[in-house]
Amino acid sequence: MSVSLEVKERAVRPRSLRNQLRHSGQVPAVVYGYEIESTPISVEEKELTKILRDNGVNAVITMTVGGKKINTLMYKAQLDTFTGQMKHVEFLAVNMKEATEVEAEIVLVGEAVGVKSGGVLAQNLYNVLVSATPDKLPERVEVDITDLAIGDAITVADLPKNNDYDIITEAEEQIAAVVEAQAAEEETSEEAAEPTVIGEKEE
Repeated sequence: MSVSLEVKERAVRPRSLRNQLRHSGQVPAVVYGYEIESTPISVEEKELTKILRDNGVNAVITMTVGGKKINTLMYKAQLDTFTGQMKHVEFLAVNMKEATEVEAEIVLVGEAVGVKSGGVLAQNLYNVLVSATPDKLPERVEVDITDLAIGDAITVADLPKNNDYDIITEAEEQIAAVVEAQAAEEETSEEAAEPTVIGEKEE
Protein backbone atom coordinates (compact mmCIF):
# COMPACT_ATOMS: atom_id res chain seq x y z
CA MET A 1 0.00 0.00 0.00
CA SER A 2 1.27 3.47 -0.85
CA VAL A 3 0.15 7.01 -0.06
CA SER A 4 0.19 9.98 -2.42
CA LEU A 5 2.09 13.20 -1.80
CA GLU A 6 1.83 16.30 -3.97
CA VAL A 7 5.22 17.75 -4.85
CA LYS A 8 6.50 20.64 -6.94
CA GLU A 9 9.78 20.91 -8.79
CA ARG A 10 11.84 23.87 -7.60
CA ALA A 11 14.81 26.01 -8.51
CA VAL A 12 18.00 25.67 -6.45
CA ARG A 13 19.27 29.24 -6.92
CA PRO A 14 19.34 31.63 -5.20
CA ARG A 15 19.72 30.00 -1.77
CA SER A 16 17.20 32.49 -0.34
CA LEU A 17 14.48 30.52 -2.13
CA ARG A 18 14.83 27.79 0.48
CA ASN A 19 13.98 30.16 3.30
CA GLN A 20 11.04 31.52 1.32
CA LEU A 21 9.72 27.98 0.91
CA ARG A 22 10.05 27.23 4.62
CA HIS A 23 8.26 30.44 5.59
CA SER A 24 5.36 29.42 3.33
CA GLY A 25 5.03 25.98 4.94
CA GLN A 26 6.96 24.16 2.22
CA VAL A 27 10.03 21.97 2.73
CA PRO A 28 12.93 21.94 0.24
CA ALA A 29 13.55 18.34 -0.81
CA VAL A 30 15.24 16.17 -3.41
CA VAL A 31 14.26 12.87 -5.00
CA TYR A 32 16.69 10.45 -6.68
CA GLY A 33 17.20 6.75 -7.25
CA TYR A 34 15.44 4.21 -9.44
CA GLU A 35 14.90 5.49 -12.99
CA ILE A 36 15.09 9.17 -12.01
CA GLU A 37 17.90 11.71 -11.94
CA SER A 38 18.37 13.79 -8.81
CA THR A 39 15.53 16.34 -8.91
CA PRO A 40 14.98 19.26 -6.49
CA ILE A 41 11.37 19.41 -5.28
CA SER A 42 9.32 20.98 -2.49
CA VAL A 43 6.58 19.41 -0.37
CA GLU A 44 3.94 20.69 2.02
CA GLU A 45 5.34 20.10 5.52
CA LYS A 46 1.93 19.54 7.16
CA GLU A 47 0.93 16.99 4.53
CA LEU A 48 4.21 15.07 4.83
CA THR A 49 4.05 15.14 8.63
CA LYS A 50 0.52 13.71 8.56
CA ILE A 51 1.58 10.93 6.18
CA LEU A 52 4.48 9.94 8.42
CA ARG A 53 2.30 10.11 11.55
CA ASP A 54 -0.47 7.99 10.04
CA ASN A 55 1.64 5.52 8.04
CA GLY A 56 5.12 5.52 9.58
CA VAL A 57 8.52 6.53 8.25
CA ASN A 58 8.84 3.39 6.10
CA ALA A 59 5.66 4.05 4.12
CA VAL A 60 5.84 4.01 0.33
CA ILE A 61 5.12 7.55 -0.87
CA THR A 62 3.93 7.98 -4.46
CA MET A 63 4.63 11.30 -6.17
CA THR A 64 4.56 12.71 -9.70
CA VAL A 65 7.78 14.31 -10.92
CA GLY A 66 8.21 15.53 -14.49
CA GLY A 67 4.89 13.99 -15.43
CA LYS A 68 6.07 10.56 -14.24
CA LYS A 69 4.60 8.74 -11.24
CA ILE A 70 7.27 7.24 -8.97
CA ASN A 71 7.33 5.30 -5.70
CA THR A 72 9.65 6.57 -2.99
CA LEU A 73 10.75 6.08 0.58
CA MET A 74 11.72 8.97 2.84
CA TYR A 75 15.46 8.38 3.09
CA LYS A 76 16.57 11.23 5.33
CA ALA A 77 15.09 14.29 7.02
CA GLN A 78 17.07 17.21 8.41
CA LEU A 79 15.33 18.90 11.35
CA ASP A 80 15.90 22.27 12.97
CA THR A 81 17.62 21.69 16.31
CA PHE A 82 15.47 24.19 18.19
CA THR A 83 12.06 24.12 16.51
CA GLY A 84 11.94 20.56 15.16
CA GLN A 85 10.81 21.99 11.82
CA MET A 86 11.87 20.06 8.73
CA LYS A 87 14.70 21.88 6.93
CA HIS A 88 15.36 19.42 4.10
CA VAL A 89 14.15 15.97 3.05
CA GLU A 90 15.61 13.30 0.79
CA PHE A 91 13.35 10.81 -1.00
CA LEU A 92 14.70 7.60 -2.54
CA ALA A 93 12.88 6.33 -5.64
CA VAL A 94 12.50 2.53 -5.42
CA ASN A 95 11.66 -0.45 -7.59
CA MET A 96 8.64 -2.11 -5.99
CA LYS A 97 9.86 -5.53 -7.14
CA GLU A 98 13.33 -5.27 -5.59
CA ALA A 99 14.26 -5.61 -1.92
CA THR A 100 15.59 -2.57 -0.11
CA GLU A 101 17.03 -2.11 3.38
CA VAL A 102 15.73 0.21 6.11
CA GLU A 103 15.79 0.41 9.89
CA ALA A 104 12.73 -0.69 11.87
CA GLU A 105 12.03 0.16 15.50
CA ILE A 106 12.17 -2.64 18.07
CA VAL A 107 9.09 -2.76 20.33
CA LEU A 108 9.27 -4.96 23.42
CA VAL A 109 5.99 -6.77 24.09
CA GLY A 110 4.82 -8.33 27.35
CA GLU A 111 6.19 -8.29 30.90
CA ALA A 112 9.19 -10.48 31.59
CA VAL A 113 8.80 -13.08 34.36
CA GLY A 114 12.21 -11.98 35.62
CA VAL A 115 10.93 -8.45 36.17
CA LYS A 116 8.00 -9.83 38.18
CA SER A 117 10.61 -11.64 40.31
CA GLY A 118 12.47 -8.42 41.06
CA GLY A 119 14.86 -8.23 38.12
CA VAL A 120 15.48 -5.22 35.91
CA LEU A 121 14.86 -5.19 32.17
CA ALA A 122 17.69 -3.71 30.10
CA GLN A 123 17.11 -2.95 26.43
CA ASN A 124 20.32 -2.76 24.42
CA LEU A 125 19.08 -2.56 20.82
CA TYR A 126 16.38 -0.16 19.65
CA ASN A 127 16.43 -0.66 15.85
CA VAL A 128 17.17 -3.49 13.44
CA LEU A 129 18.06 -3.39 9.77
CA VAL A 130 15.47 -5.19 7.65
CA SER A 131 15.29 -6.11 3.98
CA ALA A 132 12.08 -6.45 1.94
CA THR A 133 10.28 -5.16 -1.11
CA PRO A 134 9.06 -1.61 -0.35
CA ASP A 135 5.43 -2.67 0.16
CA LYS A 136 6.47 -5.21 2.83
CA LEU A 137 8.80 -3.03 4.91
CA PRO A 138 7.76 -3.04 8.57
CA GLU A 139 7.52 0.10 10.66
CA ARG A 140 8.42 -1.86 13.79
CA VAL A 141 9.50 -5.32 14.89
CA GLU A 142 7.76 -6.67 17.99
CA VAL A 143 9.83 -8.75 20.40
CA ASP A 144 8.08 -10.93 22.98
CA ILE A 145 9.98 -10.79 26.28
CA THR A 146 7.40 -12.59 28.43
CA ASP A 147 9.55 -15.68 29.10
CA LEU A 148 12.74 -13.83 30.05
CA ALA A 149 13.85 -14.83 33.54
CA ILE A 150 16.62 -13.17 35.56
CA GLY A 151 19.88 -13.88 33.75
CA ASP A 152 18.16 -14.48 30.40
CA ALA A 153 18.72 -12.46 27.25
CA ILE A 154 17.20 -12.33 23.79
CA THR A 155 19.25 -11.74 20.65
CA VAL A 156 18.45 -11.06 17.02
CA ALA A 157 18.99 -14.77 16.34
CA ASP A 158 16.09 -15.58 18.69
CA LEU A 159 13.55 -13.62 16.65
CA PRO A 160 11.04 -15.76 14.73
CA LYS A 161 11.36 -15.78 10.94
CA ASN A 162 8.97 -13.48 9.12
CA ASN A 163 7.75 -14.26 5.61
CA ASP A 164 7.51 -10.58 4.64
CA TYR A 165 11.03 -9.42 5.48
CA ASP A 166 14.53 -10.56 6.47
CA ILE A 167 16.48 -9.13 9.39
CA ILE A 168 19.98 -8.08 8.33
CA THR A 169 21.34 -7.03 11.73
CA GLU A 170 24.02 -9.37 13.09
CA ALA A 171 22.43 -12.43 14.75
CA GLU A 172 24.49 -12.16 17.95
CA GLU A 173 23.35 -8.59 18.69
CA GLN A 174 21.61 -8.59 22.09
CA ILE A 175 18.19 -6.95 22.11
CA ALA A 176 17.28 -7.12 25.79
CA ALA A 177 18.16 -8.92 29.01
CA VAL A 178 16.83 -9.23 32.54
CA VAL A 179 19.48 -8.66 35.20
CA GLU A 180 19.47 -8.65 38.97
CA ALA A 181 18.52 -5.30 40.47
CA GLN A 182 21.84 -4.99 42.34
CA ALA A 183 23.86 -5.54 39.15
CA ALA A 184 21.83 -2.90 37.33
CA GLU A 185 22.42 -0.39 40.14
CA GLU A 186 26.19 -1.05 40.13
CA GLU A 187 26.39 -0.55 36.37
CA THR A 188 24.46 2.73 36.62
CA SER A 189 26.78 3.95 39.39
CA GLU A 190 29.89 3.13 37.33
CA GLU A 191 28.52 5.02 34.33
CA ALA A 192 27.72 8.05 36.48
CA ALA A 193 31.26 8.04 37.91
CA GLU A 194 32.92 8.26 34.49
CA PRO A 195 33.99 11.83 33.57
CA THR A 196 32.35 13.45 30.57
CA VAL A 197 34.69 15.03 28.03
CA ILE A 198 33.02 17.68 25.88
CA GLY A 199 33.62 17.12 22.19
CA GLU A 200 35.00 13.59 22.65
CA LYS A 201 33.84 11.17 19.95
CA GLU A 202 32.53 7.76 20.88
CA GLU A 203 34.51 4.83 19.52
